[in-house]
Amino acid sequence: MTDLNAITNLHNPARALRLQHLLDHKTKPLGSLGRLEALALQLGLILGTEAPQLTQPQMVVFAGDHGLTAQGISLFPSDVTWQMVENFLAGGAAVSVLARQHGLALTVVDAGVAHDFAPRPGLQLRKIAPGTADASQGPAMTPAQCQSALDAGADVLRGLPGNALLLGEMGIGNTSSAALLMARLTGLPIEHCVGRGTGLDDAGVQRKLAVLRQVLARHEQAIEPLQVLAAMGGFEIAMMVGAVLEAAAQNRVIVVDGFIASSAVLVAQALQPLVLQRCVFAHQSDEQGHARMLSHMKAQPLLNLGLRLGEGSGAALAWPLLESSCRILAEMASFESAGVSTADGGSTGQGQGA
Repeated sequence: MTDLNAITNLHNPARALRLQHLLDHKTKPLGSLGRLEALALQLGLILGTEAPQLTQPQMVVFAGDHGLTAQGISLFPSDVTWQMVENFLAGGAAVSVLARQHGLALTVVDAGVAHDFAPRPGLQLRKIAPGTADASQGPAMTPAQCQSALDAGADVLRGLPGNALLLGEMGIGNTSSAALLMARLTGLPIEHCVGRGTGLDDAGVQRKLAVLRQVLARHEQAIEPLQVLAAMGGFEIAMMVGAVLEAAAQNRVIVVDGFIASSAVLVAQALQPLVLQRCVFAHQSDEQGHARMLSHMKAQPLLNLGLRLGEGSGAALAWPLLESSCRILAEMASFESAGVSTADGGSTGQGQGA
């Protein structure tokens, strides 16, 4: 696994002051670009420069099946996982479309899908097993399988260029795994963590809730982050944890998608809290536990569009905001360079505008 000590504190008051000075002296009222300014400052700190540039962004979609689906927790059958992987690779899924639109290199990783895929470009075969075990009957994965998934996620990341990772996932049943991880790692009641997933009705949600309570009771001794991940997680979530830790160690920008991707970050930050300094949370999903999960991590999402698709779709939609924030720093004129006067004759931009 990635050396957690390699994930250092990005706190740099001098650089933060210089970035803030640059932003405050652009030709605009002070603070008038709102969250875009905070985002520019964060990207500058992550990338260690006052002129951050995002290069060769990588959208990585980790896919895996879940044994817990045998308990009727999802509206869709497990076969949808492998069928959607084929759809990603054929370019027909939402994330495929959005990755093309925004120039994001798309890689799909078979972390543990119950299907054998033919090798082809854009697909990495890293299968730990054809799906996790049923977590209502025993641990979802062995400690060795969990470690293998963490290592594979880190290795996938090491083999990809660029300085930005956009997280995506696919796995029928994985909202249940994410809810279980959330409940155990945050201490929140499971009913605050469970949502409709792919579209369960009220009765379906209650059935799902009953199963997840059973899983939590069975694994009540799982407390430490990696114990919890092995007992109730998924191979695709574990690989995302490994990729997040490695990306953080390399000071890559980590663009976090929705509920499932955030659950991987929840595990990663439980292992090393400094991971969160590198994370940009793309959006707040419509899965009901996501707002509480984000709040637990003190994360402020960029968008709230009522999304609950997953795949990395929200991360792709937020990507242009990251590019815009870098361009604001690099290309927007200062009052001095543009020869524009401030309202008080100074150079801070205070009060400028209509």
